[in-house]
Amino acid sequence: MTAKKSKLPAKPIKTKAAAPAKSKTQVKPTVKPTVKSTAKPAVKAPVKVLPKVPPKAAVPLPPKPPARPKSEINFKVGDHVVYPTHGVGAILQLQTQEIAGHKLELFIISFERDRMTLKVPVNKVATSGLRKLSSRKIMETAMTTLKGRARIKRTMWSRRAQEYEAKINSGDPVAIAEVVRDLHRNVGQPDQSFSERQIYEAARDRLAAELAAVDRVDMEAAIKKLENVLGAA
Repeated sequence: MTAKKSKLPAKPIKTKAAAPAKSKTQVKPTVKPTVKSTAKPAVKAPVKVLPKVPPKAAVPLPPKPPARPKSEINFKVGDHVVYPTHGVGAILQLQTQEIAGHKLELFIISFERDRMTLKVPVNKVATSGLRKLSSRKIMETAMTTLKGRARIKRTMWSRRAQEYEAKINSGDPVAIAEVVRDLHRNVGQPDQSFSERQIYEAARDRLAAELAAVDRVDMEAAIKKLENVLGAA
């Protein structure tokens, strides 16, 4: 027997539609929640304004001695010169010595009255105070000073003695003449103490030595001239 074909229409086969492709998941950026700071803002300390302090007055320095012109420090052998603390001397020679590998030129100065010899570096002449003999005009001023009236301060003798010695060691003939004038004693005046007599004779001899060199006379003649001026005052 031949099988009968079924006349029933074939049922349509339902096909499921493809699901749309899932899109990649977008990750949302995480936002941190703002945390309110509880710290108080820093308060700046008030700036203290210090009062202006006037600058301290500068202490005046003692004036420097004027630099001597080069013509005044050009000495030669045989010249008479004056060294402040020793008085009048004569240049014996210009000597060159080697010290620590350096050549140094020295003036060899003889002080006959004190029987001593002094070496003065040529490059230290200006600062040492070494000078030529005073002019006749300066010596005349010193003689005029001797004729003046004594000016004695009412202070202790020890202080006055220091001032007198400083004037003698300055080498200035006018300042030395002031010491001679103030300590000179005429007949009838009170006698001098031993220390007063010593300072007086030191000042008189220092002034007489320069006067003798300027006038080209011996020491005794120069001392006599000074005493005559003092006696006539």
